[in-house]
Amino acid sequence: MANSWKSNDTAGQTARLPRHIAIIMDGNGRWATQRGLPRTVGHKAGAETFRRIATHCKNLGVEYLTVYAFSTENWKRSADEVGALMGLLKRYLQEAVDTMEKDHIRLRFFGDMTPISPELRALAHETDEISTHLPPGDFQANVCLNYGGRDEILRAVRRFGADCVSGARKPEELSEALFSSYLDSRGIPDPELIIRPSGELRLSNFLLWQCAYSEFYVTDTLWPDFDEAQLDRAIAEYQQRDRRFGGVKK
Repeated sequence: MANSWKSNDTAGQTARLPRHIAIIMDGNGRWATQRGLPRTVGHKAGAETFRRIATHCKNLGVEYLTVYAFSTENWKRSADEVGALMGLLKRYLQEAVDTMEKDHIRLRFFGDMTPISPELRALAHETDEISTHLPPGDFQANVCLNYGGRDEILRAVRRFGADCVSGARKPEELSEALFSSYLDSRGIPDPELIIRPSGELRLSNFLLWQCAYSEFYVTDTLWPDFDEAQLDRAIAEYQQRDRRFGGVKK
């Protein structure tokens, strides 16, 4: 895939472009409240930001973008807000079904989809089917829906335990690599860069297994105001980090 990222040290910095960026899309409600608007308007603005940032990642040559769209805890919000979020997702999926092949964008979902409406599950299944027909090298967006890092780990443990009971696996076979294959993110490299808009200094139960050696970038900018220039700054800062993975560089 062509890479359009430019910097002062083009060769060196391009080589350090993260393959996988993850973003906690935070601040939609506060963005709307600051403007005297309903929180649902903030979520709509945030959805448009996701479209722009996903396109920018694709154009830069980033291979994977994972976004935190709806957590297992977000069901505690008002019925109106939850309904609005699901309505935005439905509209996005309907558009994605029509454009994924043309735009060469694969779309996957992380999370427990069982509480999601049958209509949305059917649309998600359709995007999965389309994704299987696209080349592996195409850009992939992963949407975390009814997702929680602890829940993902528990579901993976249950699947591995069931395989042990059936005789398909033995407990002593378990390794980090094998356990990763039971996660929602199986087959995808861990995110090198996790971005958190809105200034909050916490993970909020996001990609707890996968973030072991991720680099973090926090900005006070609320998600609807996060733009391509902000993403470029996050990547530029990532490229300056000294990633040792617990070791010491000689």
